Amino acid sequence: MSHPWTAQVITPAWPQEPPGPAGRPATLLRGEFTVSGPVRQAELRVTALGVYEMQLNGAVVGDHVLAPGWTSYHHRHRYQSFDVTTSLRPGANTWGAHLADGWYRGLLGFNGGNRDLYGPHTGLLAELRIEYADGSVRTATTGPGWRAAAGPVTATGLYEGEVHDARRELPGWSTPDFDATHWHPVRVLDFDTSVLFPADSPPVRRIECLPPVAVTTSPTGRTLVDFGQNLVGRLRIRVRGEAGHTVTLRHAEVLEDGELCVRPLRGAPAIDRYTLRGATDGEQWEPRFTFHGFRYAELDNWPGEFTPDDVTAVVLHSDLRRTGWFTSSDPSLNRLHENVVWGMRGNFLDVPTDCPQRDERLGWSGDIQVFAPTATFLYDTRDFLRSWLRDLAADQSTDPEGIPPVISPDIPLNIPVPMPPGNPAMAGWCDAAVIVPWVLYERYGDSRVLRAQYPSMRAWVDAVDRIAGPGHVWGEGFQFGDWLDPSASPDDPGRATTSSQLVATAYFAHSARLLALTAEVLGEKDDARHYHVLADAVRHAFRARFHTGAGRLTEETQTAYALALGFDLLQDDAERAEAGDRLAALVAARGHRIGTGFLGTPLVCDALTASGHTDTAYRLLLERSCPSWLHQVDMGATTVWERWDSLLPDGSVNPGEMTSFNHYALGAVADWIHRTVAGLAPAEPGYRRLLIRPRPGGDLTWARAEHDTPYGRAEAGWQIAGHTLRVDLLVPPDVTALVDLPGMADVEAGPGRHSFLIPFPATR
Repeated sequence: MSHPWTAQVITPAWPQEPPGPAGRPATLLRGEFTVSGPVRQAELRVTALGVYEMQLNGAVVGDHVLAPGWTSYHHRHRYQSFDVTTSLRPGANTWGAHLADGWYRGLLGFNGGNRDLYGPHTGLLAELRIEYADGSVRTATTGPGWRAAAGPVTATGLYEGEVHDARRELPGWSTPDFDATHWHPVRVLDFDTSVLFPADSPPVRRIECLPPVAVTTSPTGRTLVDFGQNLVGRLRIRVRGEAGHTVTLRHAEVLEDGELCVRPLRGAPAIDRYTLRGATDGEQWEPRFTFHGFRYAELDNWPGEFTPDDVTAVVLHSDLRRTGWFTSSDPSLNRLHENVVWGMRGNFLDVPTDCPQRDERLGWSGDIQVFAPTATFLYDTRDFLRSWLRDLAADQSTDPEGIPPVISPDIPLNIPVPMPPGNPAMAGWCDAAVIVPWVLYERYGDSRVLRAQYPSMRAWVDAVDRIAGPGHVWGEGFQFGDWLDPSASPDDPGRATTSSQLVATAYFAHSARLLALTAEVLGEKDDARHYHVLADAVRHAFRARFHTGAGRLTEETQTAYALALGFDLLQDDAERAEAGDRLAALVAARGHRIGTGFLGTPLVCDALTASGHTDTAYRLLLERSCPSWLHQVDMGATTVWERWDSLLPDGSVNPGEMTSFNHYALGAVADWIHRTVAGLAPAEPGYRRLLIRPRPGGDLTWARAEHDTPYGRAEAGWQIAGHTLRVDLLVPPDVTALVDLPGMADVEAGPGRHSFLIPFPATR
């Protein structure tokens, strides 16, 4: 539907009340129209200043949750379209919506957060285009003829939770027979429809439901429900009791001393309350306009006897198509991979967030920058991440220096670290403007994302070039740097062992090189030459400042060497070999425990493998003492944590303010697992050519990965039996594979299934 909008944004005309501690109420909006003949087609376009649930003739329209989602509303405001042809009836019809604050007007951010960030009023914008069988067209719209009423949701917020009083429900309110005489008028809000765009990303939906795995009583006598999996969503309850009885539901990711541990939630209460209407045959309820990150729920004031069948966890996230799988002979490694998957699921809820549970849930660019390769393997994220990149570029466009924000959609940050005012340049975070588009091109082979993001990519690299000046080294002052280095104290997460200057300059060189390659793809020859020269200059500056000779660096840290090797900042094979040896020695010196934070972790295993230390990379991956990936698994993690020690060995929760148990950034190692452990990687953009290069190691006896490429299913797997390594692969149609196996000359393989048997272990 390409015709201009004629609908108007409407909001209740009554005075707005200030929000309470549980948020503001949701409202009901209702309109009527007449169908005057046989209908050929009817399409509804709808969005909200806030979040909505649309109804038509008594039925919910669509299955979207928290629509229209979160975008940089001042620049880009999404709307949804629905085919409602079969929902219309001859004569009188009624449509309406529940309307709540959501991201538009609700509480967002740290330290008390902010409200009304995009505007002081919620509103609904809806347009129904009816094409009759005779070819005539009639349009029904939101406008001044609509009516408003208070609904059963008396308070709701993304952080706060939801309060629902079922005694206030209005049965049949969205049907033609309902008497709305006493409803209140609405008023029209000014709204610039030029920011509207059709949905360009999969909606949030109810994806699955999980039953409880255990119901226990806490030491203080509270009923605790364990769903066995840290997830993002909400509860659906079935309850029977007297009218006016209120059930309270609290949520948390972990227990501490046998009780629900809510301290990591900080300023997010995450409490839902349901007041019964007293239906004799029982009642079912699920919140509409909130979500929580939780494994455990505490149920207070349950009427009568509670049974596990009375509650279900409803999993919510953007409805992405699964495209990647991994499994191996090691159950702990499989659990780690599953934790990565669940962490992605919970944090890909309309925007790629850092965490889904506390008073944050923001689109941090550094997190998705390191995780994008893993994300693109596990799920089809093309549209999801392209939509987020459009927001990032739109937010960036308002900065006079061309610096992207560290979160997008961009909101004020009341962050508890000494971050400079304004929109400071942050290495590794702002670099997402360059790295994420390049990853999408590598994994999907579509250069259109590079063309669309090219101005944003250039603006960032040019901004860093100005900041760094002729010396090409930058990073002075506050930087996030190698955030959450395991040596950092709980109250100082930015105190890393690797300097911000080394990290920032390494990322400068990397982004400049990727921009040069992007220019080549796009045929921008002059730009390609310019940015290759710049990348070479930054690389030279890095070596001059941080390289002492023979592959040794001025900073003896795992992250320093991982960056130098991963971003190709060393001169030749001899330097790279020496640097790899030094990195392996540093890893061994720590007992093969992790010594990297957010920016070093995604690179360290690759750096070891590329420099001939695959065995060390495996020991790092499979180490079980803290800090390590498998320490989290041994401690019962079902998602990847923000800190290596979010849960301490004694079972207590890390005292730091930033202690999320669902943070996908450190799960970026899964990309190395897919490419190196299983051996399945793209050799050309979009998997037009595969690289089958498994490197068995550790005590694994088999591993395999599958990925749905743009050309079809690709598979790579291996198994060790005695002294023989068997490698099996599936190459999709119209694709070739470079097969690089230990002890065997490289071969090319065409479409179809192939098997190779080689002696193992082998030397080359």
